Amino acid sequence: MKFLDQCKIYLRSGDGGGGAVSFRREKFIEYGGPDGGDGGRGGDVWIESVDGLNTLIDYRYQQHFKADTGIHGMGRNRHGAAGADVVLKVPVGTQVFEDDKETLVADLDKPGMRVLLAKGGNGGWGNDRFKGPVNQAPKHANPGQPGVERWIWLRLKLIADAGLVGLPNAGKSTFLAAVSAARPKIADYPFTTLTPNLGIVDLSTEERFVIADIPGLIEGASEGAGLGTRFLGHVERAGVLIHLVDGTQDDIVGAWRTIRGELEAYGEGLADRPEILAISKIDALDDEARAAKAAELEAACGTKPRLISAVSGEGIQDMLRAAFNTVRDHRAAEALATQGDRVENAPGWSPV
Repeated sequence: MKFLDQCKIYLRSGDGGGGAVSFRREKFIEYGGPDGGDGGRGGDVWIESVDGLNTLIDYRYQQHFKADTGIHGMGRNRHGAAGADVVLKVPVGTQVFEDDKETLVADLDKPGMRVLLAKGGNGGWGNDRFKGPVNQAPKHANPGQPGVERWIWLRLKLIADAGLVGLPNAGKSTFLAAVSAARPKIADYPFTTLTPNLGIVDLSTEERFVIADIPGLIEGASEGAGLGTRFLGHVERAGVLIHLVDGTQDDIVGAWRTIRGELEAYGEGLADRPEILAISKIDALDDEARAAKAAELEAACGTKPRLISAVSGEGIQDMLRAAFNTVRDHRAAEALATQGDRVENAPGWSPV
């Protein structure tokens, strides 16, 4: 399946059906009268987040979505049927923006969320609605209201509890394959990963979290170098960042500083997220080299890095346990904040 995390689509809700102009003409009915029915309401355009999707690829092949027009009213006070709605199914984590790509319309960060994007036009009144003691035989009806049309942008931000960051060839894809059932492409050249990959880490039956591997960053990514910072949006919601530094390279401090600089340049609070720093590929280093590189990196960042190897499994479980503890605290804080918002927005007491 191809990966697509951003697209532009056109929406149009349905027009309302027109009201009917009709008069009763029945045998043995001395006086006729208006009996034109109302038109049906036009269909709405909705967007809904569903589980089981992780790409917007369906919207590459269809970019125009139009709801049905309401059926016109008819004689004998028969009202027209409403037009069928259109429901866009998108992955959890999809954001909806206006055509300017800046104004946020909706953030579908939970399964089952449903948002109205374009309301259908109301149906027009038939001439039966206008009869009265002064005008007993109205000969006019209302047309249906037109629907709403708009262009919107969809942007997907994958829902992941932990995000993997690092330079190209830092061992992120190998790490993801070692700790989950994901099977990302692994090779010995830079930019092997071109799209984000998701994996589920199972520590126990009750300890599970989702980890995202994004394409590697390089110096100047915030200015468009390499693949840029486009995919950093997929770890904006992560509770912890796992920063891998290749232990086999010469300048590990420079590698760490490059990634930190790009995170700060990107913004959105990524630089302030909890970070687990690890030196990867230690299976290729002897004890003396491990100690020297760990001391060098600790002196630069002030944090003792973990030593891991996705090939031998050394240090992996301890780091995953530390990541899960941070994710658990993040989930608890989010749940508390959500509960606080509900209490704050709850309606006050009023007499019945």
